[in-house]
Amino acid sequence: MTDKTLTRSDLSEAVYRKVGLSRTESALLVEMIIDEICDAIVRGETVKLSSFATFQVRSKNERIGRNPKTGEEVPITPRRVVTFKASNVLKNHVIEGFRRNAR
Repeated sequence: MTDKTLTRSDLSEAVYRKVGLSRTESALLVEMIIDEICDAIVRGETVKLSSFATFQVRSKNERIGRNPKTGEEVPITPRRVVTFKASNVLKNHVIEGFRRNAR
């Protein structure tokens, strides 16, 4: 496993190299795509990126939780959370990459 983290800047650089836009245009394009995905999720829409993943907003009801330190029961307020479900294509790609790197 690697400690490398892919950043927005890395994505922009990849667009710059592969598509041929200027660095500024590449960075703007990446920002626009990320903003569009975020806006759709905030609106409660499901975002499905074929062969990659699905992002979905899920509502969680109020429930009783427990403070692990004291054992005291505390109410956990209702909230909305984002779920990420990797596609089978992505899952298989990760498995194959792991197998190649394990050799």
